[in-house]
Amino acid sequence: MKDGELDSVDRHILYYLQQDARRTSSSDIAEKLDLSPSTVRTRIGKLEASGVIRGYHLDIDYDLAGYPLYTKIICTAPITERDRLANEARKVRGVTAVREIMTGKRNVYVNAIGEDHDDLNRIGEELDRVGLDVVDEQLIRDEYVCPYHGFLDQEADAQPVEGDTES
Repeated sequence: MKDGELDSVDRHILYYLQQDARRTSSSDIAEKLDLSPSTVRTRIGKLEASGVIRGYHLDIDYDLAGYPLYTKIICTAPITERDRLANEARKVRGVTAVREIMTGKRNVYVNAIGEDHDDLNRIGEELDRVGLDVVDEQLIRDEYVCPYHGFLDQEADAQPVEGDTES
């Protein structure tokens, strides 16, 4: 497998893992793709070794975990400092994700959680201290993650994801 050149089997494996990697076994995927489980395990190993699969992450309901406030903080960083400042933002207590944006002045997005508004204020102040200019804050009600349907072939008969509706 060359960089960016996934075949149909690799794309389907990624699709099925995105649905629920923890409860999806190589045998489950093998059955759907009419392959052996060892072939699927080998493919997954290659996807991990090449860096295509970077990890398996928890989907946490922060509200139920005691952090009812979930916010996206939009910042500006000088382009020459964007990478360093984004990495510094990851160290702030309460930050759950950081995205570097390649275009525009609003070029660092920070997701953060807190128990109360004081937590969110502290996070904003700490981001300011590391050198990010906070330009907007959005309180998020909920976020839904779904598998990328582009991994499936157009003509493939895919099993609908739980919650998907057919047109």
